[in-house]
Parts: sequence; C-alpha cells; structure tokens
Amino acid sequence: MTTASTPKATVDRAELGTLALLAWTGDPAQGHDTPYLIAYSLGDGTGGGEAAAAASLALIEKLGLTTGDVMQDHTGEGVSPIQLLVQGGQAVVNMPYMNAQCPVPVEWLAAAERRGHVHFMISGRAWPEARPGVPLAEETLQAHLGNEEALNDMAHVLLPVSQLRR
Repeated sequence: MTTASTPKATVDRAELGTLALLAWTGDPAQGHDTPYLIAYSLGDGTGGGEAAAAASLALIEKLGLTTGDVMQDHTGEGVSPIQLLVQGGQAVVNMPYMNAQCPVPVEWLAAAERRGHVHFMISGRAWPEARPGVPLAEETLQAHLGNEEALNDMAHVLLPVSQLRR
C-alpha cells in the first residue's frame, strides 16, 4: 500500500524579498516582560506584497510550523529548524537557507536572558511599513500585531536563546 504525500512548499526567495526582524518587550510595569521577535517580509520581492505573503506562508510550512493561535514550544526539543543567537546587542535568526538579524533593546536582552527563551513569530503577511532602522510608531506596531487576520497568518514559536561561549 502506498500513501500519497503532500510535497513541502518551496520558498521562492525572490518573491519573499527582504526578510526583516523586529524586537520588543511587553510592559514590565504591567508584569509583562516577554521578549518578542517577529520575522516578516517587506513585500519588496519580485511579485510585490501578495507574492511575498505567499512566500512567507510557504516558509512557515517548510519549517514545519502552522499559523494561528497555536504556540509551538521549541525550547525542549533537540533540534529546531530555527536557531536564535543573541550576541553583542543583536538577535540573529538562522533558518534553512536564510537568516536575519536586528539590534535589540537593552530591556529585551534582559528579558531574554531572564527567561531563556523568546516568543518568535513569522508573519504570513508583508509589512512594508516596518522598515529596518526606521523608528516604528506604537500605533503602527499595534495596527499590524493587533489585527486578528494578521495574527491568524502568523506562526508562533518559543525559541531558546543561544549565546556564543566565551
């Protein structure tokens, strides 16, 4: 007996465009100091925003993740296809065939060290308003991350924090 298998999606990097990262923490005054990190396409690939979204969703599938409100815990697993390295004030995410890095705030570093893990998200939508190196208004962050449809198109993963040994 043979069973049909669904081929894994292929990620077209030209369609994905620029993969960016953004780091922030919750409000410690409200007892919420979780370090967050989101990877997203700027939508500047060869096919624009829609093609970038499709490539992002293919990336999520290729990594064995699902979108929606399910948190996948990779902190106790032996090998995750996603690795997070925090060093020198930078977060570096390595995934098969691609990586991205960004500077992280001091409070993010402290929260990541204290917790030992980060709430990592991969957006299945292009987010051209969140350009690396350009300050992001709180309203822009809330508009994207508070949008229920956008949240349903994200994969959520707890990633352990790795650092280089001295």
